[in-house]
Amino acid sequence: MNSVLPLFLALALIVALAKAAGYASVRMGQPAVLGELLIGLMLGPTALDMLHWPVFGGAELDGTITVLANLGVLVLMFVAGLEVDPQALWRAGRSATVTGVSGVFVPVITAALAFPMLGYSLQESLFLGLVLAATSVSISAQTLMELGVLRSAVGVALLGAAIIDDVLVVLLLAVLLALGSGGGGGLAVVWVFARMVLFLAGVLFIGRPVVRWLASSVDDLPISEGVMSLAVVLAFGIAWISEALGGMAAITGAFLAGLLFRGTSYREHIEDGMHTLAYALLVPIFFVSIGLEADARAIGMAGLPFATLFVVLAVLTKIVGCGLGARLAGLSGTDALRLGVGMTSRGEVGLIVAAIGIETRVLSSELFATAVVMVLVTTLLTPALLRLLYPRAPAVVPAPDAGPADPPPLAFEATDAAVAIEED
Repeated sequence: MNSVLPLFLALALIVALAKAAGYASVRMGQPAVLGELLIGLMLGPTALDMLHWPVFGGAELDGTITVLANLGVLVLMFVAGLEVDPQALWRAGRSATVTGVSGVFVPVITAALAFPMLGYSLQESLFLGLVLAATSVSISAQTLMELGVLRSAVGVALLGAAIIDDVLVVLLLAVLLALGSGGGGGLAVVWVFARMVLFLAGVLFIGRPVVRWLASSVDDLPISEGVMSLAVVLAFGIAWISEALGGMAAITGAFLAGLLFRGTSYREHIEDGMHTLAYALLVPIFFVSIGLEADARAIGMAGLPFATLFVVLAVLTKIVGCGLGARLAGLSGTDALRLGVGMTSRGEVGLIVAAIGIETRVLSSELFATAVVMVLVTTLLTPALLRLLYPRAPAVVPAPDAGPADPPPLAFEATDAAVAIEED
């Protein structure tokens, strides 16, 4: 058998089942992403362990699916960047900053106070606090796009707060690792911060005119889909720079790349092309892969009480921390709750922090399994809770020829706290 044939079958099953589950979820009044996450959990090692079925002939598909899933989340965040007005993001700076800061320090302080009482060391407790502090808004961004409110005050503040969260978690992680290594801690932290500042300054102040010039220049060349190819190159390129050189998560770089292209005259063309690439293949793979990688049975009965506590704290510390920050920044109680819920999903960012913990031998395999389950549960809860908090934004049932995960055109949410959208 051709070694690539099992991959073809796996991808066909993943995309077909993801779309069917998403459609069923929309029919039940829930975001499509919830159905795709649930079908991934059913297909994963927690239930059916699909990737190890005999029909795949023992092919090692896990790594390939993970790579495609990583491409999917990058494209998803690039699309989210295309949808958000940079001026609205700038105006949401205060609420995003306060929300991001409180959403990091409340989980970290809670873990530092609570977990030592359960017998864990201070280093373990702080690392678990960082796992709780991490936020991945890819799930929330997709859900808000489906509900048509990504460009509302909550949606814009959510994306800005996620960037602040990313910066703080990376800085605190650098501090914790530097203290654990026993030397050069201060210099290491300064270097991490300097890399972040240089990266953000380069993207925000130099990137926009450069991208406009590049897009215009490429459009004049006799190249098939030249501008779309440029968008793909820069989305992945800036994502690489973000993590490899800037010290931030790759999804942050992809989101910023989308912001850069929003200010060009090619935005609609790029958006159409990226939606096709994203929602026909890559994004469904990303959502399903979360369940494919999670094994809730790894905890065992002995670890279930702490895992339950960890999940409860994961939900409460984000909702309380981010919600309190949003209220202090002037958002209404309802919008503050929505923002807190939107920041609850840990996604791949939480897994990255947990993976660093087990690589440095700070976290045990049992604690890592607990972190994986927490990531899975918060990822499943977030879209369902957001749907409950937006009763006036009904999910749109797509046409028969459209994929259930395709987000409808974004609508402006008419609330007092909403951010005015400037049409290009």
